[in-house]
Amino acid sequence: QLQLVESGGGSVQAGGSLTLSCVASGLTYRPGCMAWFRQAPGKEREGVAAVSPGGGITYYAHSVKGRFTISRDYAPDTVSLLMNGLKPEDTAMYHCAADDIGCGSGHWQLIGVYKSWGQGTQVTVSS
Repeated sequence: QLQLVESGGGSVQAGGSLTLSCVASGLTYRPGCMAWFRQAPGKEREGVAAVSPGGGITYYAHSVKGRFTISRDYAPDTVSLLMNGLKPEDTAMYHCAADDIGCGSGHWQLIGVYKSWGQGTQVTVSS
């Protein structure tokens, strides 16, 4: 069973940067689509960014496009999220997610698509 472990969260001031990492383990094959979601208190979990199995195709939510960059490395399978220009509204628990198949523009933000989830890492941005 695939296990996902996130790291890199913390507290920063508005305009600052953080890099989140998620290491995947427990499978003998490469995971499919990998993504970052976030959930703020009292709000629904929302998709932030996703990357295809080969790393060449990426997707971003409108709210983070141009500020966040998702990337993927292998051996071990790792997905990272570089977050620049952080805003107080970016404050949330960030979760890594993985599926068995590739991403798609029509469904990468759907929570039900992903089979594996990490426990999350907290990001807090102060004004």
